[in-house]
Amino acid sequence: MGTLPLSQIKPEFYTATKDAVERLKENILSIITIQPNQLEYILAAKIAGGHVILADSHGVGKTSLARALAASINWKKIGSNSDKIRLKSFNRIQCTVDLLPQDILGFNRFDMKSGNYIFHEGPIFAHFILCDEINLLTPKTQGSFFQAMEEEKVSIEGETYSLSSPFFIIATMNLQGQHLFPLPAPQLDRFMIQVSMGFPSQQAEEEILQKHGLINSWDSFQPVIQSGELLAWKQLVDTITIDPKVISYIVGLIRKSRSYPGVVYGLSPRAGIKMSRIARALALVRGMNYATIDLVKELSIPVFSHRLELEDSSGNPSEVVSNLIKSTKVGKNS
Repeated sequence: MGTLPLSQIKPEFYTATKDAVERLKENILSIITIQPNQLEYILAAKIAGGHVILADSHGVGKTSLARALAASINWKKIGSNSDKIRLKSFNRIQCTVDLLPQDILGFNRFDMKSGNYIFHEGPIFAHFILCDEINLLTPKTQGSFFQAMEEEKVSIEGETYSLSSPFFIIATMNLQGQHLFPLPAPQLDRFMIQVSMGFPSQQAEEEILQKHGLINSWDSFQPVIQSGELLAWKQLVDTITIDPKVISYIVGLIRKSRSYPGVVYGLSPRAGIKMSRIARALALVRGMNYATIDLVKELSIPVFSHRLELEDSSGNPSEVVSNLIKSTKVGKNS
């Protein structure tokens, strides 16, 4: 479809988008086992311009899911960005405790032949980043993602470089293990959603063994959408209607979280912005041109839970979010 002025957006574009997203979903589900609604949330976050955390135990398919999503997109015209930095379609960053910020962002090296400093770009310069086991990074290195996630720019030794759209980070995070560094609240707040895949059912696990017990299980996997379609979908999100009552409901949830018993830090205004955008993106994924309160309720746990800090660290933020939904009435902000 390409990038069009909003005045030229036609109703059939929404149907075409739903059909294309269905094709993308079917392609991923052909090789990955995940609940279809969870996959929709991840796709909606990507379309909305957000980033995703997959928080789970070892070996449940987090990395394979990210790989399948990236490989489902035909990344054409990959070259250089506006700063003449070479771009890649996909980069994987395998996080370890000894990784440094320059290993992610890049660094300047003095070239003896030319007498100039030459910038060597890091793996952050790609359209799609898989940050595997992000909580193995030290806090200093975790911080190297802050600017990239919020501004799609990185500052390195006094120079600022632009990242190119679409730019998407999907980070995996192990819930148990040694040498883990919890992500600080400001960084968690920059992820649009957090999803846990969980262990599969017995039938699903048997299917996984059938699919991935073969050496060539990925051989026939092919891209099914063009990278330009992602940009067009991202633009369409702005055309999705969101009623003032839906906005009021989102604000009601957020404000109530700040005084909820046992919550140290409630939800920030950024949480409301992320919810507003992903609710519209999920509506688009499902072929709708308006966001509803039901979509907000459905998305509340993946959008809000990881942003709450509780007095009792063993508490369950998802339960708090569920209680907020039950106690917040439509049209009431208190």
